[in-house]
Amino acid sequence: QVQLVESGGGLVQAGGSLRLSCAASGRTFSNYNMGWFRQAPGKEREFVASINWSGASTYYADSVKGRFTISRDNAKNTVYLQMNSLKPEDTAVYYCAAGRWDYNRAYYRQAAGSYGYWGQGTQVTVSS
Repeated sequence: QVQLVESGGGLVQAGGSLRLSCAASGRTFSNYNMGWFRQAPGKEREFVASINWSGASTYYADSVKGRFTISRDNAKNTVYLQMNSLKPEDTAVYYCAAGRWDYNRAYYRQAAGSYGYWGQGTQVTVSS
């Protein structure tokens, strides 16, 4: 079992920044690829970013590329999502997730079904 707890969400004006954190406990954190997803009201959950177990490889949704950065600190069992130049359309509940698979298999990076463990989510609201 892997327990995930997100933090860092809040209300920010458009153009502002937030950094989300996801603290993991339970099994060995460094064994897992990590991802961030989000879900806006009335919409399906969508992929945001992922990072492989070592932190050497990352992958982003086109909608956040160049604005968001995913990183991890395996010594602290934590994954981060730095969000810059926020837009109102970034408003959503953000979830972190953990999974184990070959990160070279690109399809799995953005598929919610690839992740077996999920946090409870943190709300991000961007005002215009």
